[in-house]
Amino acid sequence: MPIAVVFPGQGSQSVGMLSEAAEQWSIVGKTFDEASEVLGYNLWKVCQEGPQESLNRTDITQPALLASSVALWRVWNELGGPEPGFLAGHSLGEYSALVAAGSIGFADAVELVRVRGEAMLGAVPSGDGRMAAILGLDDERIIAICQDHVADGVVEAVNFNAPGQVVIAGGRAAVDKVADACREAGAKRVMPLDVSVPSHCALMQPAADRMAGALAGCSVSDAAIPVVQNVSAAAVTDANMIRENLYWQLISPVRWTDSVRYMAEQGVTAMAESGPGKVLSGLARRIDRNLGCFPTETPAQMESALEGCR
Repeated sequence: MPIAVVFPGQGSQSVGMLSEAAEQWSIVGKTFDEASEVLGYNLWKVCQEGPQESLNRTDITQPALLASSVALWRVWNELGGPEPGFLAGHSLGEYSALVAAGSIGFADAVELVRVRGEAMLGAVPSGDGRMAAILGLDDERIIAICQDHVADGVVEAVNFNAPGQVVIAGGRAAVDKVADACREAGAKRVMPLDVSVPSHCALMQPAADRMAGALAGCSVSDAAIPVVQNVSAAAVTDANMIRENLYWQLISPVRWTDSVRYMAEQGVTAMAESGPGKVLSGLARRIDRNLGCFPTETPAQMESALEGCR
C-alpha cells in the first residue's frame, strides 16, 4: 500500500521548533543555512529565539515553515524512510511538497515563499482583513451564509480542513457578520484567527498577480512524485499545471478534506507529517479514522513515523 507525506502550512510554527531534531541531525542546520543564504538573515535564530510575534509575520513564517518541512523530509530520506506514493501540502505546505517532489529547487522555493509572504502582506492594508474558523456547521451551510452576505464585502469559505471545520476569510466587517450568522445557524464554535492576512480569498488577487510573475521566472519541472494540489484535490505531475495551480491557490479554497480523501481512495493508509507540530495529523483523524498520520518533528516522533509507514 502506498504511503503519503504531507507538509503543514501557517499556524504550525512555534519558537524553538525542530530544536531536538537539529541536535540529532546535522542536515537540519544545513537546510536552514541554505535558506538563510537566500534570505539574507539568520532564519534559524528567528525560529529558536523569536519573538513569536516576529515568527508569526507571514513573510517570515513562510520561509521558516518551508525550511523546517524540507529539513525533516531530508532527515526522512537519510533514515531510509519509504518513498511515498503521494505528496501534499496545506496551503504554504504545497511548496514544501513540490521541493520534495523535485519540481522546484529548495533555494528557488525559499525565494518564492519570501515573495509570496511579502505579496500577501501588501495585498490588504493591515487590520482590514480577517479569518475565522467555523466549527460544527456543514460546508454547504457556511458557503450559503457567505453568499448571503456578499453585499457586506468579500467573505468566502477558504479552508475546508476537515468535516465540520471550515475557515472563512475576507474583509473584517463581512467576516464578523458571517461569523455571527454562523453562530445563529448553530455552529458549535466560532474562533477569529490570529493571522496577518486573509488568505485564499479574492482580496489576495494582487498577491496572485505578483506571484504569477515570480512563478514565470522560476524553473518548475515535472514532479517525480505525484503532488495532490490544493486547488484540484487531485494528483498532478505536469510542470505547467503545477505552475498554474500555484497561481490559483492564492485566491482559491484549500480543499484539504477532499485531498486527504483522494489519497485514501488511491490506497494510502498511512501518512507522515513532515514539519513542525501535528496539525495535519489531527485533521487526518477527523477526515478518515482508518488513516494513520504521524508527526515527525522530534527524534521520537520520527522513529514512530518510520515504523508506522513501513
